[in-house]
Amino acid sequence: MSEALTVRKPCIEVKDLHKAFGPQKVLDGLNLQVSSAETLAVLGRSGIGKSVLLKLLIGIQKPDSGSIRIDDTDIAGLDERALNEIRKKMGFLFQNAALYDSLTVGENVAFPLQRHAKMPDAELTNKVRALLTSVGMEKAIAKLPSELSGGMQKRVGLARALALDPKILLFDEPTAGLDPISAAEIGALIVDLNKKRNITSIVVAHDVRGARTFADRVVLLNDGRIIAEGTFDDLEKNRDPFVQQFLGDTSREKIAA
Repeated sequence: MSEALTVRKPCIEVKDLHKAFGPQKVLDGLNLQVSSAETLAVLGRSGIGKSVLLKLLIGIQKPDSGSIRIDDTDIAGLDERALNEIRKKMGFLFQNAALYDSLTVGENVAFPLQRHAKMPDAELTNKVRALLTSVGMEKAIAKLPSELSGGMQKRVGLARALALDPKILLFDEPTAGLDPISAAEIGALIVDLNKKRNITSIVVAHDVRGARTFADRVVLLNDGRIIAEGTFDDLEKNRDPFVQQFLGDTSREKIAA
């Protein structure tokens, strides 16, 4: 995990962020800073707005009000062309990996490179192989997604998210639906990325035990706002009843599983 985070410049800064769907308030004045090369875990109950936050950060959805600054650029008011330039700095690993079923593993990873990077075929092939090697999936280059397990699909999705050498990675429940061994492997990959690439990562997670292995810092959402943040040690010392209930309930769920 990263060290000396307090001296690093914020890579992502969210101020007074509001988002509602009809009468349902999802985010209600959320404020957040993420330092460069930090790995942040975002925790909270299902339906609390964690995935919505990721979609706002990458511009898939627009906030009702507030600002989202990526490297000092407020993306909330950008047009699609300008937003696409910002997105090139960001990779997104969807909860279900979101691979194209009709494309091979290699073609899935090559897809963003073919759209956004001009390189000879041989260089493209080498880049794809290197990306798949970095996530331990080089032997699956010619396979279809349907031939892979859920954990393998997420590894391929991660390779594709890394294709344009992003500065920021957003993970939406990267270990959801995985067995404990596969989940631990994905967590180890997140740690490895931080060490080797100094990538800023935001990881939406339910698996508190897994998040402890890769997160530099954690924020806990409730009622549209961050109610606690810091290290896991900080949260365990927090006397807020919801914080203690969340950590306790999650621990019991993992033990029961």
